[in-house]
Amino acid sequence: MNQLTNIFKLLSDDTRLRMILLLYQQDLCVCEISGILNAPQPRISKNLSKLRDLNLVLDERREKFVFYTLKKDNLLLTQTLKQILDEIELYPQILRDSENLVDKEQFLNQSCLICE
Repeated sequence: MNQLTNIFKLLSDDTRLRMILLLYQQDLCVCEISGILNAPQPRISKNLSKLRDLNLVLDERREKFVFYTLKKDNLLLTQTLKQILDEIELYPQILRDSENLVDKEQFLNQSCLICE
């Protein structure tokens, strides 16, 4: 029951929900997530730490950047995320976030305090 409660608490936060949906679609660096969501890097890092503590993401250093991957072994979480993305037109902010994934590389060129 605790795992179920933690997932719904996690999804109840706008920033974490948006982050998880992005990571469901692609592996991303902190600076890419920060740029796409237009949110401060410390807030993104704090939320990624929570996701890591719940064993929902993995991190991997690639050159000077740390990329995060959503672990897809939690069936409840992945089915929920898939359902949201299947009906993405109902969620304008999430749709904009997904559209911004195309331009994610532009954020790698910005100063990334976490990655360097």
